[in-house]
Amino acid sequence: MGGNDLHIQSFDKSTWVKNNPKSTLSKVTSPEEFTYDPLRSAIRSSDLQLLRLKGTETEANKIKSFVSQAQQRSVLGFDANLQFATSPELSNYNIVHFATHGILNSEQPELSGIVLSLFDEQGKPQNGFLRLHEVFNLNLTADLVVLSACQTGLGKEIKGEGLVGLTRGFMYAGATRVLVSLWSVNDAATAEFMSKFYSFMLQDKLSPSSALNATQKYMQQHSKWSHPYYWAAFTLQGDWVKN
Repeated sequence: MGGNDLHIQSFDKSTWVKNNPKSTLSKVTSPEEFTYDPLRSAIRSSDLQLLRLKGTETEANKIKSFVSQAQQRSVLGFDANLQFATSPELSNYNIVHFATHGILNSEQPELSGIVLSLFDEQGKPQNGFLRLHEVFNLNLTADLVVLSACQTGLGKEIKGEGLVGLTRGFMYAGATRVLVSLWSVNDAATAEFMSKFYSFMLQDKLSPSSALNATQKYMQQHSKWSHPYYWAAFTLQGDWVKN
């Protein structure tokens, strides 16, 4: 969540500050004021606006419906923070799904990352930028990590190293496969795409690669989302064969 998120904007700021005199919420007017240097630099270099992605909650709730309560952990809103994303708990899950803003910097990969909640429940700004070096240091056992965000499959080609970016970071951290995007994706279309992808994978028991293929065919046949822009960005990196 950023300062322009509806969860923050919906507060009556005068009442909030009166009841929470130590809060800095009333001083926050733009990402320039609440982000620390690496995220500020990343935002500037990518020309990104941290607007609320309304489709992500719909996306998350639909995915949850395919998994029993005992087998899932849903972290939304203020709880979707850097502390949880870097906690050992992530190693307990076979599938890890991020639905948020992705930041790509093809010139300085260290400025690439995933934006999580930038405020806590008290309205206090916090570091919510999961940077590439932190991704490399995660300890995952997931068969699949899904990065439902913009340009998460891109990176910088370094001679002798190959492509350095989020895909490589999550695979180095232990993920068998990573589903990523190659360009800035549409929020509503992505919510629909991911809902179908998980339906094919979890209900129809297709492998991730087969589920991806089926989802892209479904989107192509859907009049509203038939243009390749809405579905062709997603690609699966890693082991395509493993079920």
